[in-house]
Amino acid sequence: MSAIPEPVVSLIAAMSRLPGIGPRSAERIALHLVQTDSVAVRQLADAILQARERIQFCSTCGALTEKSPCPICDDARRDGALICLVERAVDILSIEKSGTFRGKFHVLGGRISPLDGVEPEDLRIADLEKRLTHEPIREVVIALSTDVEGDATSYYLAKRLARSGLKISRIAYGLPAGSGLEYADELTLSRALEGRREMN
Repeated sequence: MSAIPEPVVSLIAAMSRLPGIGPRSAERIALHLVQTDSVAVRQLADAILQARERIQFCSTCGALTEKSPCPICDDARRDGALICLVERAVDILSIEKSGTFRGKFHVLGGRISPLDGVEPEDLRIADLEKRLTHEPIREVVIALSTDVEGDATSYYLAKRLARSGLKISRIAYGLPAGSGLEYADELTLSRALEGRREMN
């Protein structure tokens, strides 16, 4: 017989389904919540429900937003000729934190993975092709992961999207800031060398 009451066991199970939370962390969070003031727990539950109910996907780019089109798509100061293609809506947040990209985005919604049953028609490629005909896009920057599926999807997209007047590029991959060469694998070093650029 478990010393943990059934409602807490259920809460632990629910917490452990969240990304980045292992069994021990799920248990600590669940035990913390059941011992916390009920007002604070209710505020947390309300915040979760409100966020889930109010957040939607942008009808243009697929970003997480409260209103559609999202503020990035609506921002006339951003370069509408430059589109960064990402796998998931949360990838936009990572790129935006860098503060270096001033174009717009398009969320693919995954990557091609026949083993997982994900084919090109399951992704938002047709939506991107529509944007290419209706928007003044001159460059698509592919920013997908560097695993097998990410590479395969990137090559597929480069071929499918190829057309006159459209530049298709891929973000460079290399060494993380603050790390040494001794910690880099061969593929990372190879890509860092291939993505090199002239110093001014």
